[in-house]
Parts: sequence; structure tokens; C-alpha cells
Amino acid sequence: MPIQNIKFLVLFVLLFTFINCSNPHNSSVEKLSPKAQVWYDLGEKAIADKLNQKSFSTKRGAAKNIILFIGDGMGVSTVTASRIFAGQLRGESGEENSLSFGKFPVVGLSKTYNTDSQTPDSAGTMTAIITGVKTKKGMLSISSKANTGDCQSSKGNELRTALEWAEIKGLATGVVSTTRLTHATPAATYAHVASREWEHNSSIGNGCKDIASQLIDFSYGDGIEVAMGGGRREFIPNNITDIEGKLGKRTDGRDLREEWKSKYANGTYVETKAEFDAIDVKKNQKLLALFNSSHMHYEADRKNDKAGEPSLSEMTQKAIELLKNNSKGFFLMVESGRIDHAHHAGNAFNALNETVELSKAVEIADALTDDEDTLIIVTADHSHVFTMAGYPVRGNPILGKVKESDGRGGDKGYSLAADGKPYSTLGYANGRGFMNLKDETNANVSYEHEVHKSGRVDLTNIDTKKSGFHQEATVPYEYETHSGEDVAIYAKGPGALLLSGTNEQNVIFHVMERMGNLGI
Repeated sequence: MPIQNIKFLVLFVLLFTFINCSNPHNSSVEKLSPKAQVWYDLGEKAIADKLNQKSFSTKRGAAKNIILFIGDGMGVSTVTASRIFAGQLRGESGEENSLSFGKFPVVGLSKTYNTDSQTPDSAGTMTAIITGVKTKKGMLSISSKANTGDCQSSKGNELRTALEWAEIKGLATGVVSTTRLTHATPAATYAHVASREWEHNSSIGNGCKDIASQLIDFSYGDGIEVAMGGGRREFIPNNITDIEGKLGKRTDGRDLREEWKSKYANGTYVETKAEFDAIDVKKNQKLLALFNSSHMHYEADRKNDKAGEPSLSEMTQKAIELLKNNSKGFFLMVESGRIDHAHHAGNAFNALNETVELSKAVEIADALTDDEDTLIIVTADHSHVFTMAGYPVRGNPILGKVKESDGRGGDKGYSLAADGKPYSTLGYANGRGFMNLKDETNANVSYEHEVHKSGRVDLTNIDTKKSGFHQEATVPYEYETHSGEDVAIYAKGPGALLLSGTNEQNVIFHVMERMGNLGI
């Protein structure tokens, strides 16, 4: 055989060997154990799914509708623990589960700091998200040229919001929250104040308006079509009791509920679940709903509510059905606000339940809209000092105490800290610490009035999975605080790709503005 043919044969054999060995589907993969093969196949499917995903337009104005979901305080550790929790509620181990927005094709990060604070608050962060401009802690849709709490300095420094731009363009608009509608996150969409504390008419002075009155006096476009949440007390005079028998907060004698009814004669005002259920969504109408004197109940506690309250997912569905009556499109902001409150109280049970309910609301919004013309963004305004500790065995109850793996598929009992005591998987870096409410119906109590115990507690005989359990905290503090790390952004629909990577928080607004062609 000629030497050239021998060289060619050797080269062919070497090339064949290289290709075969580098092929992920070669015989070595076929010898994987059944359990290993499952993981391998799941990985292959994940890549195939990504390759098959449709790329949506980033052209200006491609989004007819925009839905912005805010999980207040929903950091990455909260999302992780909540998806495990949701899976375990269905009897699964939980770790492999995904929340609805975890399946969105685009994920990015948001840097949450305020212009004057490394660790932010909800006022400054929501201002960045809804106006495109970062500002100081505590101010709502006012630029950082003003000073927090200084009414006079805020004049002339108001920042127009995405909701206001949407109204100017003729879109339908909505605000939904489980907090008071006058609380920081929902208020930033329509109000401009130098202090988030000005929810009703207090000693503001200098001609500045309180937040509640700005909602009623909102003058852009045709006015906000849908506003649902709590905070009835901020709209009622302090000599009038509401449906719960609680006095209002206003000292100016204005009953803003009645003013709203007069302004929108064809609108619908509701305070109970029964009235909410009776709303005709086919009728093009305004809606104002105030379901609680203060914040709405935690999702897990709604059954104990005398007046009755809808869930976040129910409010989201109703809002979309009403807003879709406008053929031009809509802008909707939905906040799961009590994730934040539960964390401040050191109560993971309610924080996780609220996050799971947010996932349901996102799923419903996704089902009611078309990916072709609707941009859905799910993000958090900030995170919390919420941790997942130890090395719990796979499927260990996420709200439970840590049991470590025995290396054979089982557990070897509770993992003990250096002090000989067991510890829970979930905990907080600071806060008021341990509390174990025997009467679980009191889990909705405000964290300002709870009695906690700092330092380590023997949890051996305590059920940490119950609603009344509040996790231990490393550093004793009057309440658990926010944290400053980046939070996730989940997006789908037109323009979603623009939110990939690590973003300044105010970029979220600019994506919404571009895709909705809001007219700046």
C-alpha cells in the first residue's frame, strides 16, 4: 500500500476516534445509571427548549400591554425557599420545582441601592423602577435634588411615572396591592411626596398634598381605571368608623371615598369580597376597592377575615379583565407587598406563602394575555437578610429544622450547632428573633407589637413549620432589615431581552417606556 494511503488511513482512524469520544451521545453516556440518565436527559431538554424559544421584538411600541409585578422584599433566597415550599405543598421534595415566573425566558439582575443609601427602602427603589430615575430613600417619585421630608424642596422636582405616561397616551391603567394603596410601592405609581409617611393629611404644610388625596385627585388622562388594595383609614375622616369599626385617619374632614364616587359617577366602589365578586368585568368602568382599614391580610389568614378579602391572584385577574376593555392596551402594576412585612417580622411562613400566591397571580396574568403584545416583568424592589443555612437532606421541609444526609439516601437526624441545639434551615441575619405563637390566628399581628426573644433557643420540641413560628436572628434588632444585594428580574414578551444581564434598577422603566412607546 502506498505510504500516502497509509497516512490517510491513520488520519481517518484518529479523526473517527476523536469525533466519537467528543460526542456527548457516545457509548459512555449510554452506560449511565437510570438516575444519572434522568439528569442528563433533563439537561438536554433544557437546551432544546431554549433553542426553540421565540425571540420577541425589541422594536419601540411592540408591547400593547405592560404588566409589572413587584414582590416587595422578594430576594433570591426568598424565591428559592418559596419554590421549594410550593413543591412540598404538593407532596414533592421541592428543590426541582419552579415558580411560574421562574420559567420565563429572560432573567436579569437589578442593582437596588438608593442615591443616598447602600441598602435601600421601597420608596426609593420603586421610584427608580416607575420613573427611570434613582432617588433618595423615603421619597416617592421625587428627584434626589429634593430633601427627604422637606415639602418645599420637592416642588418642581416631581418625576413623571410610567402609569402617568400610560394615561396620557390613552391606555387603561391599574394599581393592585396587598398593602395599603398609600404604601410606598403602589403610591410611587401616582403620588409625588418628599416622605412616604404622608399617607393622609398630616402636618405636611407648604401646600403639599398627602398620598391618598393624590390618588383621588389624579388628573392624567381619564384617571386610573383600577385601584385595589388596603388602606381605607387613609381616605376616611378620624370621626368616622369603617366597615371594620375602625376610625379613619384624616383630620381635614374629607371622605375621599365619597369624593371618588362623585368624580366617577359610573364607577364602582367596593369594600368586601362579595361586592368584588359581583363586579361586571364586561362593563367599561372605573374601580376603587379598599378591602381593609390598613394592609390586607396575609394570604394564609384570609379565611379569618370577617369582611372578606380577595386574593392577590383574584385581584390580578379582575384587574386585567377590566383593563382589557380598552382597545388601546393597558399598564398594570401588581404588588405582593406583605412578603416584605412577613420578613420584617422574622416570619418565613407568611413570606413564603405570599410569594407562592404571587406566582399564582403571575400565572393567571400570563394565561390572560398574549406573549406577542404583552410585556410581563416580575421583580423585587429590594431583598432581605433572609438565609438558608446548613446542609439539609434533599426534601427536608424548608420550614423545618436541618437534618443532614446520611450518604445513603436517608438522614442522620437533626444537625446540631456548636451549642448542641438544632437549628432551622431558614433564618435571619438580624431582627427580633424567636417567637412561637400558640394561637396561630394571631400570626397577622403587626411586627411592631410582637414580643420576640433574641439569642439561641432550644428548638428540639418546637414545630418550626407552623405559621406562628418566627425564625431566630443572629443580630438582635427592633425589626429585620432589608439587604442590599441585587435582586432578580424575570421577563417575557416584547422587549424582555433588554432586561438580561445586570441592570441599574431604573433601567426597568426605560424598557417599559420603549416597549410601550409611552411618549417621552
